[in-house]
Amino acid sequence: MCARATRSELWTTVAIFAALCVIVLVRAPQLLEPDDYAYRASIVALSEGHLLLTNAQYFALRAQLSHRGGVGIVQWVHLNDGMWISQKNPGYPFFAVVFQWLHALRVTPLVYGACACGGLFYGARRWLGPWGGTLAVALYCSSGAALIFAWRSTMPTFTDTSLIAAAAGLLLGVLLSKDVAPRRRFVLGALAFLALDGAVFIRYTDVVELFVALLTVLVFARVCGLTKPMVAGWGALVVAFAGFDLWINHVLYGGYLTSGYASGLVTFATSAVIPNVERMPSRLVASMPLSILALLAVCWIAVRLRTDPAQDGTTSRRDGAVALVLTVGWLLMWGLYLAYTWTVGATMGPGNPVHVIRFYLPALGLLALLSAWFVMRLPRWVSPTLLIVIMGFGLWYYVAPSNDTIVHAPSPHHASAHRPSPQPGPPGPTPAPTTG
Repeated sequence: MCARATRSELWTTVAIFAALCVIVLVRAPQLLEPDDYAYRASIVALSEGHLLLTNAQYFALRAQLSHRGGVGIVQWVHLNDGMWISQKNPGYPFFAVVFQWLHALRVTPLVYGACACGGLFYGARRWLGPWGGTLAVALYCSSGAALIFAWRSTMPTFTDTSLIAAAAGLLLGVLLSKDVAPRRRFVLGALAFLALDGAVFIRYTDVVELFVALLTVLVFARVCGLTKPMVAGWGALVVAFAGFDLWINHVLYGGYLTSGYASGLVTFATSAVIPNVERMPSRLVASMPLSILALLAVCWIAVRLRTDPAQDGTTSRRDGAVALVLTVGWLLMWGLYLAYTWTVGATMGPGNPVHVIRFYLPALGLLALLSAWFVMRLPRWVSPTLLIVIMGFGLWYYVAPSNDTIVHAPSPHHASAHRPSPQPGPPGPTPAPTTG
């Protein structure tokens, strides 16, 4: 049984998250990519009660968003029935619209980041003991990628990443807490699966993390003391949300498996693996240095499984099982995007890496948990030094001037991927597709 968290742990964790909020909010917001403009338009449209826009509504919104000479709408598509909708997954606007109504859109990713910190604290402390949760939160909040995407409120990246992190922490805590009342375990597990459902709604490729979570529950149900009603209830939540997701996709795009992207626009291929393997690791380490700590943790845990000095090896086997699940979730997400063809072209030159590493960010919570295990086993004088170095590097990465010029914003005359027939003039160039 894990003792109740001390005030020192709780206040230190709160202070770490508060520092993230301050660092993000003191920096003026900026729209950097076509995706920023696409999501902004979707959020504003939903705040006005529209999921789909007529021609008149589309042009009115474009004029509203570009009234100061900026870009209005980018990467929206004209459907066969004459309506307009964003290419992007429809989920993120639903998570952000409340904050748009409150004129507080900038805090959207931070609110979900708070959920991530809560989940990570609970799960890591159950797994690692006192201060384990605080370390996991510190590692999660301190990477340059986390800071950058927590700052970019019109992008969904930090929100779906935080939902996955919250789910990973909660589910880890549930699986390791046989001493907790079954009703509480069920509620926490249900919250974890709802968070994963929400992440999939925001970005469809997050389904790999949902799959890993479901498989983990089924495989470890008996050893973790999960009851059949618990597992059945969580499965029902997933099935119900999957049905809702398919239904809304059909309503918006005219097909259960249809999206806003034209066929062949977003592709994954084995031919992209080698170029991505050559170019992505340096970018991922720079933006998420805790990935090195996570890798070291996996190696260390694997060695301990073979050389554990304990007589029964219970702790080593538990750590091995947890590390296995976290590593599978991590490698499946990164492995999927190593086959993404768009990042091959996007990494051809020396440009800024931020717009390509975002696809790998959903694994950040898993990396934080593994990294916390590693840091917990270092000498006491080494751990704080290492954390200070990681935090300093993350802050340096966040304020790098090149992060302000990822891409040149398209002109207002090229504000959409497709133009409606009433609009005169030739079509503008199609912006580079992304999956988020």
